[in-house]
Amino acid sequence: MRTPLTELVGVRYPIVQTGMGWVAGPRLVSATAEAGALGILGSATMTVEQLRAAVREVKSRTQAPFGVNLRADAGDARERVRIVVDEGVKVASFALAPSQELIAALKDAGVVVVPSVGARRHAEKVAAWGADAVIVQGGEGGGHTGEVATTVLLPQVVDAVDIPVIAAGGFHDGRGLVAALAYGAAGIAMGTRFLLTSDSTVPDAVKARYLAAGVRDVTVTTAVDGLPHRMLRTEMVAALEHAGRTRALVQAVRRAAGLKRISGLSWSRMVRDGLAMRHGKDLSWSQVLLAANTPMLLKASMVDGRTDLGVMASGQVAGVIEDLPSCAELVGRLMKEAQRTLEALASTAGQADTSSLSGD
Repeated sequence: MRTPLTELVGVRYPIVQTGMGWVAGPRLVSATAEAGALGILGSATMTVEQLRAAVREVKSRTQAPFGVNLRADAGDARERVRIVVDEGVKVASFALAPSQELIAALKDAGVVVVPSVGARRHAEKVAAWGADAVIVQGGEGGGHTGEVATTVLLPQVVDAVDIPVIAAGGFHDGRGLVAALAYGAAGIAMGTRFLLTSDSTVPDAVKARYLAAGVRDVTVTTAVDGLPHRMLRTEMVAALEHAGRTRALVQAVRRAAGLKRISGLSWSRMVRDGLAMRHGKDLSWSQVLLAANTPMLLKASMVDGRTDLGVMASGQVAGVIEDLPSCAELVGRLMKEAQRTLEALASTAGQADTSSLSGD
């Protein structure tokens, strides 16, 4: 299936595996790339040295194109960009909009730049700055998310920019791919669906929690770090949401103490990091502590299997996913579903044309 996305990045299928921190490591990314989709390394939770090693490991596993997800606001962003360029990585994606200068530096080196956005105006901005494509995530997507559904946001962005648009938020099968293409997208991006594969390194017990979840078990909460965050409703989330400020602070301190042992961060460092993440928002002290620990809250679940300590970012599609295929099986199945859907639509259209001609 050829679309502007496949032409731009050189993959066989218009499918992107998003750069999830602690999840999108070399094994998942290389398996995705070998399956014909675009795998993206989640580098925000890696040190610079770990990023270089991860890129080289992916390159040792596959000859196919892949990408690296970067934080534009990271203090060492330029150093990470240099790794992407030096190692010949095909795509650089961004969770936050990169500067015009950073986009230009990557493009001059032949790297395809694909920021992720959650609003039309942000898509317009990065397109004007020279981005090659844009991932548009609707409110169904996991992690920090917005309020506008993909079916409303996607056509707005498609109409507003003249670069390839990749749809994210709510996709897990071939029917969704066809729907996105019908809206004018060049492909789809999926996070939770790739997290729930046999190639994902997420602990089996954590995957089981996702598979057991229904649609109503996936919630959006600001209780953790003050920002709308879509995740599985766990005992931790429920406790934070129903606690008063004093009780929430006590719980946050207790959980932060557990994460402190895992992360090695000092109390003063956690407070400083949390305050730095406020960005003018009115966060409670419990949210300040947990905001500073958000990466470790994710690691506790995604790496250590501690669902009692961690958060489990999740798209709404977790409620309809029931199996753990390999990336090759997932991509192959998705493309077959897309083909059947297109054939069914063509058949329906043909019947409609015949009825019209016969006067029925």
